[in-house]
Amino acid sequence: MRVCPETGFADAAALSQGFAGGFTRRHSMGISNARYYRSGRFFWDERAQSLEAQVLMPIQDGVEMGLTLDQLVERVSAAPYYAALFQAAFGDPRIDVDRISRALAQFVRSLVSYRSRYDAGRALVASNNQPFPNFSDEENLGKQVYFDGGRTGCNTCHGGDAFIAPGPRNNGLDATTTDAGVGGVTGQARDAGRFKVPSLRNVGLRAPYMHDGRFATLEEVVEHYNSGVQNHPNLDNPLRRNGGVRRLNLSDEEKRALVAFLHTLSDYELALDPKFANPFPGR
Repeated sequence: MRVCPETGFADAAALSQGFAGGFTRRHSMGISNARYYRSGRFFWDERAQSLEAQVLMPIQDGVEMGLTLDQLVERVSAAPYYAALFQAAFGDPRIDVDRISRALAQFVRSLVSYRSRYDAGRALVASNNQPFPNFSDEENLGKQVYFDGGRTGCNTCHGGDAFIAPGPRNNGLDATTTDAGVGGVTGQARDAGRFKVPSLRNVGLRAPYMHDGRFATLEEVVEHYNSGVQNHPNLDNPLRRNGGVRRLNLSDEEKRALVAFLHTLSDYELALDPKFANPFPGR
């Protein structure tokens, strides 16, 4: 797995490659603004109840890192530079699983996106319904399309300034359940094919898209919602209309504009901030 700031803190591969060459069964989620997910649960299927629990799971996963927690503590303890860092963070140099999980979780919480062109434009107007002075005509058209609740409803699932939904959804990728998602954790039929909805912040940096990485571009994502939503039994209500699925019927101009608007959510200052760069160049 290679999760980098320049790729929106997600893996640029559809499936991540583990330590022994195996591949994960789902695409790696972007983690910027993860702290704002209302339920506090993590992974596409929401199986982790907190960030502190989540950060330890890939370490123990047989495909991803394949370590026991005892081995994790041994390796971190053996590195000469960690004792001083744990001393600074916790007041003494003791290294254990709890402290490792807390440190990792706090790092993830620090990945907050707030310096995008959207943020700059929003600060210049009284309402996001107004044209942003720093946007092109195309980007303002895309913003209008995005926030048009009667027509597209994009902000229904990606609402607020965090651009993140409060809970899992089924977005009609398939007409039948090909991956149980949250249903595989809860065992409830109503949760089959439902997945956590990631924030749209930095979405332009973190292709490919969806839980299985099936869409290579934002253009493909927009076209899915425009014309490709499938009538799964658990399809989210905002994607339904008159007993069937909702078709947006966007023009080519509107689709291009919507993609242009989504790119304004990229926070390049976060992506290039040296605080979040790999501290081990070449590794």
